[in-house]
Amino acid sequence: MPENTTGRDSTGGARRHQAGAFDIRNIIGWLIGAYGVILVLMGLLADPETDKTGGVNANLWAGLAMLVVSAVFLGWARLRPVYVPDGAVDDD
Repeated sequence: MPENTTGRDSTGGARRHQAGAFDIRNIIGWLIGAYGVILVLMGLLADPETDKTGGVNANLWAGLAMLVVSAVFLGWARLRPVYVPDGAVDDD
């Protein structure tokens, strides 16, 4: 595939690129995912203290829920990326 050196895409508009790591959905997804992994590990490896939560391993279930939310955020960012035009930042 030849590289576009004219600064325009095939439709004549300015070239665009994805926001990538700077998309807030990626940042939120990774942070919630990290906390979810920590809670799942605490739920599996630490004392569940079910007497305080009415017989439920709260760390495990909260961690699993956070992993699901993280997957939703990361999937959303992957399926519907934010495109930024090349000249979006003004040099004032």
